[in-house]
Amino acid sequence: MNILIFGPPGSGKSTHSRRIVERYGLTYISSGDMIRREIARGTPIGKEMEAYLSRGELIPDTIVNTLIISRLRRQRENFIIDGYPRTPAQVLALEEFLYDHGIRLDLAMEIFITEEESVERISGRRICPNCGAVYHLKYRPPRVPGVCDVCGSRLVQREDDRPEVARRRYRTYLANMAPIIKFYKSRGIYVRIDGDGSIEEVWKRIQPLLDYIRGRETSRKK
Repeated sequence: MNILIFGPPGSGKSTHSRRIVERYGLTYISSGDMIRREIARGTPIGKEMEAYLSRGELIPDTIVNTLIISRLRRQRENFIIDGYPRTPAQVLALEEFLYDHGIRLDLAMEIFITEEESVERISGRRICPNCGAVYHLKYRPPRVPGVCDVCGSRLVQREDDRPEVARRRYRTYLANMAPIIKFYKSRGIYVRIDGDGSIEEVWKRIQPLLDYIRGRETSRKK
């Protein structure tokens, strides 16, 4: 089962990706995680990417394509890709790779939330710069305001989580994803999931779909 999962900032796609990985045994490929690793390592490409993110802009296609395609060369089946592709050029790069290697996508799933919900979820997020723990001022506050429960470090707000940047990120997402969604609709594999509600409520909308796809895949192999 090969899946693309995407959604506006704060939609919970990464949370649900990890649950999908646990339940269905897929390999998780996250453009965001790969980008953050490069930034944390302080590499030249990491510093370049950090500058784009701090302005609420998308990282250039050539950089992201290289990161994802290099990972897919090592994992060609049973994967879920989180947050990629995000531009037509990225779709083209991905489709060329999949075609060349005979790989089929089973699902392009979008978890959708409104702009106001996105901004609220993103701007309320706080992270620990020391241990990486993540909190939310409304949904998962630390026991002591501004202090990490795990290691006691002061929590910070990432530059790309500021409300004005979060709003730009949402609108950039919509503008860039419109032609991509149209493409995957034409392929007959696009499904939009309502991302409003708790994690469990959204999961109850996702699981039946994936169970169906897994069942269909199993039947094909018999």
